[in-house]
Amino acid sequence: MAASFFFYDLETSGFDPRAARIMQFAGQRTDMNFIPIGDPVNMLIKLTPDVLPDPDAVLVTGITPQATLENGVTEAEFLRTFHESVYQPDTIFLGYNSIRFDDEFMRHLLYRNFYDAYRWQWSDGCSRWDLLDVARMTRALRPEGIKWPFGSDGAPSNRLELLTSINGLDHANAHDALADVNATIALSKLIKDKQPKLFEYLLDIRDKKRVKALVEGGQPFVYTSGAYPSENEKTTVAIKVAADPKNQGALVYDLRHDPAELAKLSVKQLADRWRWRKDRSRDEPEMPVKTLRFNRCPAVAPLSVLDQASQERIHLDTKTVEANRQKLAQLPELGQQLAEARKLLDGERQQASLLGNEHMVDGQLYDGFLDSRDTDAMAAVHAAGAEGLAALDPQFHDTRLSALLPLYKARNFPAILTNEEREVWEAFRTHRLLGGGPKSRLAKYFERLQTLAASVGMTRAKQYLLEELRLYAESVAPADDEA
Repeated sequence: MAASFFFYDLETSGFDPRAARIMQFAGQRTDMNFIPIGDPVNMLIKLTPDVLPDPDAVLVTGITPQATLENGVTEAEFLRTFHESVYQPDTIFLGYNSIRFDDEFMRHLLYRNFYDAYRWQWSDGCSRWDLLDVARMTRALRPEGIKWPFGSDGAPSNRLELLTSINGLDHANAHDALADVNATIALSKLIKDKQPKLFEYLLDIRDKKRVKALVEGGQPFVYTSGAYPSENEKTTVAIKVAADPKNQGALVYDLRHDPAELAKLSVKQLADRWRWRKDRSRDEPEMPVKTLRFNRCPAVAPLSVLDQASQERIHLDTKTVEANRQKLAQLPELGQQLAEARKLLDGERQQASLLGNEHMVDGQLYDGFLDSRDTDAMAAVHAAGAEGLAALDPQFHDTRLSALLPLYKARNFPAILTNEEREVWEAFRTHRLLGGGPKSRLAKYFERLQTLAASVGMTRAKQYLLEELRLYAESVAPADDEA
């Protein structure tokens, strides 16, 4: 089949893909010139009674749990549609900040429902991309022909709704998934029309093998990332200092910074600097090292793309960059120390996850790849339907799948539950919503609703949404709740 784009966007019940859920999925397939192919996909997905949607998220999207229950489908039904109608060979799945956000929600959705979480973006010639870093690099290196907005604080901003507004692109009803999809298509076309060489280059280098070849080539390269400051248009010149196999990437050093000060620190001090990098209350220099993941379509390019205008735009002094590169070359032990510091931090995070995994089995996608011996049993689960599922007894090798099965039944086919299974489900919901007593998830939820209701500027429409959320929370509260 001919290659095609599938632009997609999600509206979710919160920001953590382990605990929150997709409430709206929208997408549109286009050819490589952005001409629509077929009808758009636009579906609501039913929220299940073990999940409380984040009030702040609902105030943005306007999608209530009641709307999903009335007009939506179950996760199992949605995924049948997805695999029958959306997944096709040679599809490039993309969105605006989709790799860091939407893709993560899709992976957890697939995992919870007994599908391979990754196959949809690599099998049969499929791949993924993300327009956000494309927009960022275009602004930094080749901004001509496009108007670029600034936020209310005066800093450069690449928010989708601002880009579409300033360039006269249709984006009615921002934060509706389908509206955001159409806006992303329009912005993609604009960037390709005005800067076709950069657009095609970034499309081609989305492949992790090509990214790895550039980054590991031993030479500095241009790197655009949301981790870098807005005043420099999110762009710098970096160089690899160590491998980072755990994260399928490399540790790269921002050559704007003199490495001499870091070289004086111990591994523990380096780890501390990394740990505190976002704590603005500390009087600590910025940590000029980050993980570049080859499989996340990073916006990277050779130094040859940096013309004089680009250097001025991103406030880059090439003499400083070269001086820091030479200093770094004289500090070969720094890369190893940074790698050890990174391992130390990763170990701490893994231990914290194991000790405080409040998301239970739903949050264990990244605990390891699923056992390949379970492939047929997984297929049997989502192929069974309500009638077959009640009698199905798959013998999974991966204990996560065994733990997911009763949850899958309760969330998608509650009518087939036996009395015993229903008791297990209610015990699960009670633990999730009421665990912690006065500080339970449900108690905190009602507190947040009260705080928002009393805040300044709460319109009548938003008050309505908060009331709907209160009614929903009361409806799903376990029977012994005294709130």
